[in-house]
Amino acid sequence: MKGLQGLAWLLVFQSIGEVLSRGLSLPFPGPVLGMMLMLVGLRFAVVREPVAECAGFLLTHLSLLFVPVGVGVMTHLALLSQYGGRMLIIIALSTWIGLGVTALVLWWPDRKSEPQDKP
Repeated sequence: MKGLQGLAWLLVFQSIGEVLSRGLSLPFPGPVLGMMLMLVGLRFAVVREPVAECAGFLLTHLSLLFVPVGVGVMTHLALLSQYGGRMLIIIALSTWIGLGVTALVLWWPDRKSEPQDKP
């Protein structure tokens, strides 16, 4: 039962995000706003516990969520053959940039906390 409540919370936050995004003509997609609102909502146990159970269920069945993506790729094989090389380069480059930024973000506070040797 808590899993269904968690799914309901996920849908509520996404719907609120969509309403805010479209109603206020914000430059952010509704699901992004919904995720930011959910981040605030996860501070409360009434939201956190059901969402955690729903997330656990979704993670155990994560492979099923890739079926629509696979079908989409199969229906657009012509585009994949035309732009596949460029897409592969962009995906690899953006992955390396993301890894680099993450490493810098994790390294920066650690560097400041080290004692500096002064002569």
